[in-house]
Amino acid sequence: MFTEEQKAIQDMAYDFAMSEMAPHASKWDAERIFPTDVLRELAALGFAGVYVGEEHGGSGLSRLEAALVFEALSAGCTSTAAYLTIHNMASWMIDSFGNDSQRAKYLPPLMRMDMMASYCLTEPDSGSDAAAMRSRAVREGDHYVLNGGKAFISGAGQSDLYVVMVRTGDDGAGGVSCFLIEKDTPGLSFGANERKMGWNNQPTAQVIFEDCCVPVENLLGNEGEGFKFAMKGLDGGRLNIAACSLGTAQRAFDKALAYAGEREQFGSKISDFQAIQFKLADMATDLQAARLMLYDAARALDANDPDRTKRSAMAKRFVTDTGFNVANEALQIHGGYGYLQDYEVERMVRDLRVHQILEGTNEIMRVIIARHLLNA
Repeated sequence: MFTEEQKAIQDMAYDFAMSEMAPHASKWDAERIFPTDVLRELAALGFAGVYVGEEHGGSGLSRLEAALVFEALSAGCTSTAAYLTIHNMASWMIDSFGNDSQRAKYLPPLMRMDMMASYCLTEPDSGSDAAAMRSRAVREGDHYVLNGGKAFISGAGQSDLYVVMVRTGDDGAGGVSCFLIEKDTPGLSFGANERKMGWNNQPTAQVIFEDCCVPVENLLGNEGEGFKFAMKGLDGGRLNIAACSLGTAQRAFDKALAYAGEREQFGSKISDFQAIQFKLADMATDLQAARLMLYDAARALDANDPDRTKRSAMAKRFVTDTGFNVANEALQIHGGYGYLQDYEVERMVRDLRVHQILEGTNEIMRVIIARHLLNA
């Protein structure tokens, strides 16, 4: 199914995850530590711009290879791998839609993660209905003046660059533009770090614009193209977050399988009980189905298949639902111990829950799928 080079890339990512991420993930979660040093080590391996072009300092890999990388990294720490996917998506948008000056200015530090990036689409009053955003930019001479705010932004306050969708024109998707906004831009501020169920080692906060002055040259593409850019970014972003679900769920399954072979009740290992055997069999089957769907959707995106958006939505819906369910079953197999932080599976369950919400809720994935089916 994969070339030797692709296997080597995934093995390198997995080895790093097990040696440099997994031993620290529980502490990062408990103490809300954002591991910038580890992220820069990942950048040194080429993982800050997995599918950014080599001519701009990226690794120039395919979306399938990106899925393999993020699947492997998430086995070490879901939240850290997930932030890295967001950084990759934001960097790819600059690579794909930016001009030569923007690429030259931003991509080299982004590829080293000397500069870290966040993606800003969701607003407090426009989550699933993203095109209803109210944040607005008005041009005044050589600047745009932005007012409004974004919600649930991963990396807010820590990231150095924000890829932001705001309204410059009429209502609807066609009135949205995309801007590159640096952290120290006058008028840009951040809300308090949100207290979350999971993803605790990366900050999440509101991004607030109060007469925020952004130079005209920081407009990505042309006015009115922002929503199109955002949706193209999400086709890949949905696969990335699905890959993180798959890698984490596989790790939870491996822990449950090992535990079932060690834990004894009623004079036997619990793996001898058919109830546990069937549960493990279903978990393994579901993981394999999710893996195949993810890889198929990634290949479709690489091939620019006409059904790529539908297949990305299908994969995101199925893989993130499966990932959460498998991790939850892994916790159940651990019994009371699974509920304890010492056994790590509870953290995986907490981290995976949000994957069914972000990058478009799984209900919105169904809307996208149905729309493609009915309008075919």
